[in-house]
Amino acid sequence: MRKMYFIALVTFAALTSCEKSNPVYTMEGKWIWSPTENRADANTMYEFIDGNIYTSYCITCPGDDDYWNSLDSSDRIPGVHSYSFDGDTLLWNGTPRAVTFECDGGKLHLDGSFSHLWRLSSNCQ
Repeated sequence: MRKMYFIALVTFAALTSCEKSNPVYTMEGKWIWSPTENRADANTMYEFIDGNIYTSYCITCPGDDDYWNSLDSSDRIPGVHSYSFDGDTLLWNGTPRAVTFECDGGKLHLDGSFSHLWRLSSNCQ
């Protein structure tokens, strides 16, 4: 009987003493940028792929993710930027930028004037 109580106590302690960990987000994928705080005004998409950043622009975008998702590599502007990411710092073309995520990783805030990106298809505003 003591053995059962001991096992129950150890199991309870193990389950209740775990610290909640912060989620880990990645930069990989498509992100859109807007010159305003309104996601619907987005006119630039950045694709973060294997350490490279590709850029696509849109002058008169319809303001929805379907348009941005329809773009492929032939729609990118010439030139490639580099990046690396360690969880709280984005190194964009050699310039370090502190980052914070919100909306379950769907919105990214960067330090400096280039302030925010939305993950494509994230439903974050």
